[in-house]
Amino acid sequence: MTAIELKPEIAAKAPSKTAHGEQTLTVAVDDLTAVLTYLRDDPACQFAVLIDICGVDYPAREKRFEVVYHLLSPRLNKRIRVKTSTDETTPVASVNDIYPAANWYEREAYDMYGIRFSGHPDLRRLLTDYGFQGHPLRKDFPLSGFVEVRYDDGAKRVVYEPVKLNQEFRNFDFESPWEGPNYILPGDEKASGKA
Repeated sequence: MTAIELKPEIAAKAPSKTAHGEQTLTVAVDDLTAVLTYLRDDPACQFAVLIDICGVDYPAREKRFEVVYHLLSPRLNKRIRVKTSTDETTPVASVNDIYPAANWYEREAYDMYGIRFSGHPDLRRLLTDYGFQGHPLRKDFPLSGFVEVRYDDGAKRVVYEPVKLNQEFRNFDFESPWEGPNYILPGDEKASGKA
């Protein structure tokens, strides 16, 4: 696949790299809206469709989060990826005015990673409960979470309880997917023929 040729002023703001037939632009947070507007409006690009926005967490980096935009040009039958990096406090400009489909994608990135988008019309949680603490897709989020939520039929309301794991932690060796643990799991007594 041939790479999209960018104007020199845009190419200076968005260095391009092609790997596995996919073109990726790396953009500074301040230049993001200018580059995305150019990619949408320029006749040589015509990236009119925002396919997805996703977050990536690299806790060891100073700029911990990458925000990745996947764009499609139906006219040219081309795809492009645009990446920008940010930390926990620096917001990324919302691209909701450029691509209206960005609204829920940005809300999802905020909810799951805590990435903030300045200028977003309604930046609030999307997939977790309003009182939820933390951001579940961050690498440092605890595996079991903090609390569990269930509907209590007796109280006729949703109740929050500390997490209790009903099943013990199993350690798999990943050598063979067919080998299980060295002990009988509850409910497997008949499978071993010892019941």
